[in-house]
Amino acid sequence: MSTNTTEKALEACIERYLTGGVIDTPVKEGVMQEPTPDYGGKGYSRGRASDFNSEFAIDEAKFWQFLESTQAAELAKLHYKPDWKRQILERLHRKLKKDGILAVLKKGLDVDNAHFDLLYRLPYNDLNPDVTAKFESNVFSVTRQVYFSSVDQKSVDMVIFLNGLPLATLELKNPWTGQNVNHAKKQYRDDRDPKETLFQFKRCLVHFAVDPDEVWMTTKLDGKSTYFLPFNQGLPNGQGKGNPVNPNGHKSAYLWQEILTRHSLSNIIEHYAKLTVEKDKAGKSKETLYFPRYQQLQVVRLLLADVQEKGLGLRYLIQHSAGSGKSHSITWLGYQLVALYDKP
Repeated sequence: MSTNTTEKALEACIERYLTGGVIDTPVKEGVMQEPTPDYGGKGYSRGRASDFNSEFAIDEAKFWQFLESTQAAELAKLHYKPDWKRQILERLHRKLKKDGILAVLKKGLDVDNAHFDLLYRLPYNDLNPDVTAKFESNVFSVTRQVYFSSVDQKSVDMVIFLNGLPLATLELKNPWTGQNVNHAKKQYRDDRDPKETLFQFKRCLVHFAVDPDEVWMTTKLDGKSTYFLPFNQGLPNGQGKGNPVNPNGHKSAYLWQEILTRHSLSNIIEHYAKLTVEKDKAGKSKETLYFPRYQQLQVVRLLLADVQEKGLGLRYLIQHSAGSGKSHSITWLGYQLVALYDKP
């Protein structure tokens, strides 16, 4: 039996881990068969490419599924309008364009006298079962080969959605086909138009370039000026950049096994990702969207876990390279230490 070494195999690997299943049987003319929605694995549903609305850059099926199952009473307030669904999508579109995905997820959406929560937050502890139940009602999904343009048939390899809203896009490459993560970065720079709704600034939290060995990220597509940062673990004992050997699979598997889980992404949205506005010397405002790098997440999460396990009063020495975001790591840690609960 031959081994599948194409990008499709890497797509299937990620999808299988997150959802617990995969359908990758090709049909005529090389088009992939639409997957049947599933729920398993790490709590993700499988999305269908046909459910993606490129005009609003949203998985409509998952968006309405979430609202109808969690906030039917709020939807009912708008049913008197013949085009109420369209009005919600248009209001959401304007809000996302103005304030960005983070603000919409954290503050929700107001349409006339109706208010919609678009993210139920991660519970801090197990004391309130209602909070836990609400979090579990969030619909995390992953969709392969998302056709993002209404003009042509270009598609991005994978998109991660939360309640129908895109959180991350992934371009995947496989060295067995003569391409690697650098080709994925080039594809984002040369072939992903920042004017397309899905790729507009603030519409997604992050865009990942991925191959079996490395992961790079950017929060802003800007044509050939797009700047990528490494999202790699680094080699042990200060040996350098990249990722260590993974005896159980791809070196880059930590991305979907650790970072893209429901718990991890929710935690990043609430405590790490942020949009800042600064003015330059000419008084012109500049917006920057921050998504934590791997080592920043790792140091903060390890410290929080250790403090929760061993209590206060210990001292820690952290090795941090120059320019790796020490100030952000300290800030993220400080804010979360204040809200840390004792381990039950």
